[in-house]
Amino acid sequence: EVESDILRRVRTLLRELDGHHPACQCDRGMLRWTLHKKIDQNPSNSSVLVRILVKELERAERGDFRHYIIPLLHTLMYTLIKAPCISDELCGRVYDFCKKLLTLPKPFCTIGLDYAIRLKMERTAPGMLYQRMVISEQSLKSDPYPYQEKIFIFADPELLSEAICNALVTDTEAAQVSQSPRACMCYVIIHTMQAALGEGCDVRSLKGSLQDMPMRDVEHWFQQVVAAVECAGNEASADRGQHAARLENIYRTILSSLQAASLFPPGNAPLGGLQGTPLPNPNISFHLWTEDDQLWKELVLFIRPLSQSCEPDCLSQDLDNFEIQDIISDCECCEQTRFSVLSTDSGIERDLPVAAEELFAPCSTETEQSRLQRKGGIKKKPSPLESVAFLQAGCNGPGAKPPAKLQRRPGTPLEPAAPLQRLHTARIVLLGDDRILGRLAQAYHSLRKRETRRVFLTPRLNLQFYHIPVVTGQPNTLTVADHAAAGQEELCEVAGYLGRADPWYESNINTLCHMIPKLATMPSSPSKHLVTDLFITDVIAYYVRMGIQPVCFQVYAVKIFFNDPAQEPAEDVFLVELRTQVQESISHRDLSMTKKKMTLDGPGIDLTVTYRKVVVSDRAKELAMSLRSTGLVMKAIPADEAEDLVCLNVNITEIVRINNLSGRSFSAVANRLKTRNIKIRSTEQRPFTVCLDKDSRRTYRNVISVEVSPCLEPSYCLQKTRTMKFSLHETEDVGLVKYMPKSLLLPINTFAGIIQ
Repeated sequence: EVESDILRRVRTLLRELDGHHPACQCDRGMLRWTLHKKIDQNPSNSSVLVRILVKELERAERGDFRHYIIPLLHTLMYTLIKAPCISDELCGRVYDFCKKLLTLPKPFCTIGLDYAIRLKMERTAPGMLYQRMVISEQSLKSDPYPYQEKIFIFADPELLSEAICNALVTDTEAAQVSQSPRACMCYVIIHTMQAALGEGCDVRSLKGSLQDMPMRDVEHWFQQVVAAVECAGNEASADRGQHAARLENIYRTILSSLQAASLFPPGNAPLGGLQGTPLPNPNISFHLWTEDDQLWKELVLFIRPLSQSCEPDCLSQDLDNFEIQDIISDCECCEQTRFSVLSTDSGIERDLPVAAEELFAPCSTETEQSRLQRKGGIKKKPSPLESVAFLQAGCNGPGAKPPAKLQRRPGTPLEPAAPLQRLHTARIVLLGDDRILGRLAQAYHSLRKRETRRVFLTPRLNLQFYHIPVVTGQPNTLTVADHAAAGQEELCEVAGYLGRADPWYESNINTLCHMIPKLATMPSSPSKHLVTDLFITDVIAYYVRMGIQPVCFQVYAVKIFFNDPAQEPAEDVFLVELRTQVQESISHRDLSMTKKKMTLDGPGIDLTVTYRKVVVSDRAKELAMSLRSTGLVMKAIPADEAEDLVCLNVNITEIVRINNLSGRSFSAVANRLKTRNIKIRSTEQRPFTVCLDKDSRRTYRNVISVEVSPCLEPSYCLQKTRTMKFSLHETEDVGLVKYMPKSLLLPINTFAGIIQ
């Protein structure tokens, strides 16, 4: 009965991938969640589900149902990570199937290789995947595995209703309440013991022993278990039996501390069968995106948290002081990574601290000669918060320049500089529509420029982006203005593209578009909290844990010129759309001239369009045309997932004059072209408006000309500038520039990437 029920649920899941949605629309997107929740209620059925999923995977491969493979594989791996114990024989079948995927094209071979590597470690050291996930997500201190992860949820308060924001804040806070470091360490110990020893592990006694222990002892045994698992998982010749024996010794030692051990000696305790160990919710923080540089500030604080002595209110001032380092840093003079330090040294010897003077105490002629020589200088007052001391502390790791470099004594060897490791992973989840992704493109471009001037985050942080579409049912004033130009579906073009490219994203994430507002506005009741606390948090956690395949979107740069020559041109970026419209005349004189012009030539303005046509051979073909138009739309997101993402689809509404017997009339004709570089100019000096990424807050007025091109990676531009200094006549990329990414791409993670 249990097996047939699970099989029925899995087959229903596959039918939804074929477009056969359940009769009840409220079940859309919840089939995977309800399947995993059913297994969580009875963890002993994990092996049954894994066995069924393996059979369905083998059947999908034989029947060439490739669109089933990745959803089934993600479902299987998530079950396997949470399962209390899976036999080596069953893990071996999954491992063999993943190796078969290496013969298939991307993304099947990529996902198959990643999961094959994980399964090989899991077979040698059972429980390793669960252990690593909990350690990194909860930021537990562990020398063998020192990685940390954090989920940042960003929402624009002007795009989402207050009810949705409040509901998400409540849910994310509630998810962290019962997750203490002690509880998470106990979860790791219990799950690892059960995964290695199977039914020979007395979970009830182990829990009781850990509960009675002081925190220091729990941490000690946690470190012992982590060291044993990591040692076995990283050894090529490790044996599963030896690893189980080592863990059994630790297990018996822990049980020996139990007060009731005399009643049930280790090995003779009554066993209650396999029991599930909860997988704690990841560390999630919710942020209302109110400042342009808020993303960068949160990432910096994740890498280098403020000291406890620093007041939270001083954060903004401290980070603003960090901007001084960007100006001081001289990237063009040095190929290495440099960290500038804001000096508070007066230049006067008597101002040296006592400790520094003792280092130069006169004890020999050699010491006297090596005495620090100082020049006269202007004393600069230190900032109240010691400027960027908390950030410079993060730069003093291996390979970084020390803040106060004393003269080295002769014969003292320099310590070799070790490369920095990316021990931190920030998973940025964007809630909203295309407009918040437009803000993300702006923030990402700004972050890359900042990192080019002074590297800080790049060598230390692994940055991952995720997108959950949310369209509010009761839009605010800003949303009403934007809805006038675009329908509800058009506001989620990126999510629609990702859903067409990845059916599993469509099934699990795109269904949240209207579900999150519906759950947020439900009347308060126990059933409401039961659904929202579990469902929304669980789906976000599943997405960030299993969504590891990025889809890269080209960011486009736009340069905007205004009809006032004294006004400097504006530079911006967009990700989804650029839209232009004829600007209404303000002055009475301009209005009368416009009416006369419209009577003769029709509505709109005269434009000159110069663009580089996209051809199959990728040869540069410059074209130009003049026309009269009421506006145009540039779309960066293609309507079909098979189309090239590095291409703009431009739709120009051209006004054509028609002379007939009844008089003169005008008709609107759609003029379509594909390009990557385009320039548009108003020939009659009449201004128009430019709106970026469907966001009315990013509207430019009194525009006379725009230039659009793919946005270049800032590090590429810097290296190109350096190269041009030494080879003025070189037009092609030479040296290091040839191997650097040229375009700025924004990666958004999905479950499969793009399935061709």
